[in-house]
Amino acid sequence: MTLKSAASALLAALLAGSACRQPSRAATARADSVEVTSRVAHLAGALALPDSGTRRGAVLARWVLAQDLSEISGLALTADGRLLTHEDNTGRVFEVDYRRGELVKEFSIGAQMVRADFEGIAAVDDTLFLLASDGMLYEFQEGENGDHVAYTFHDPGLKHACEFEGVAFDRAIGALLLACKNVRTAGPLRDSLVIYRWVLPGGGGHRPSRLTVPLAQVIGANGWKGLHPSDITIDPFSGNYVLVAAEERALIEITPAGAVVFSRALPAGIARAEGVAITRDSILIISSEAGQGPATISLYRWP
Repeated sequence: MTLKSAASALLAALLAGSACRQPSRAATARADSVEVTSRVAHLAGALALPDSGTRRGAVLARWVLAQDLSEISGLALTADGRLLTHEDNTGRVFEVDYRRGELVKEFSIGAQMVRADFEGIAAVDDTLFLLASDGMLYEFQEGENGDHVAYTFHDPGLKHACEFEGVAFDRAIGALLLACKNVRTAGPLRDSLVIYRWVLPGGGGHRPSRLTVPLAQVIGANGWKGLHPSDITIDPFSGNYVLVAAEERALIEITPAGAVVFSRALPAGIARAEGVAITRDSILIISSEAGQGPATISLYRWP
């Protein structure tokens, strides 16, 4: 699918109306422009409302994604505040304008496009990382639309420790955070939330350190039988770690020391949550892969 057709698909579910004949390109462009302008104004108006706390969980906007992103996975914000995401099975990276609901560009890693079980993306200044479920890290630079970019491969040595799903960069300690979805080793770690910290640059051959939090503390009064994180991000205001878990429909915040700030259900209407990001203007962004409905990106107010 081309960028133009993918962008049209991104808009499709939110555009209303039909006609007996195909509209002209000019008419379609005008309609799209009016719709996008309306979206931006709606989001700005919602954000301008006073935050009384009673609107927590109310969706500000929800963008329906193109078929190319039906298996959308992690989210990352660049240094200049742009939203990047990726497809689950190939090294395809997309930029989505989260305010306008538009696909901006896509590019791929590798001359022949790398294939792996990619589960997370992180931005470290002008460098990007894709995380595979076996803990392998792919380092590369952002490309222009249609580019195939070179990459460097890193093995933190965690293949047998966890199945990973989610990565973020903790600038305070200069480390990538690798969130463990399923612990593969026997012992007490199976009853813990596990996050590995891989210090940059390069890890230097050192085995990552580990943060563990007992699941009983994380789950609290929630009725979850376990916890299987699907992405992790950093709260830009507090520096705390924020995780989503698709299986449990969970939203969790913990401090870098492992103290639980809160653990609660995701907002209503969110299923199959695969990615999370928080902007510097207090927007919580959650990506959901396709299931009973199409893949989406949903925006909420972040307290």
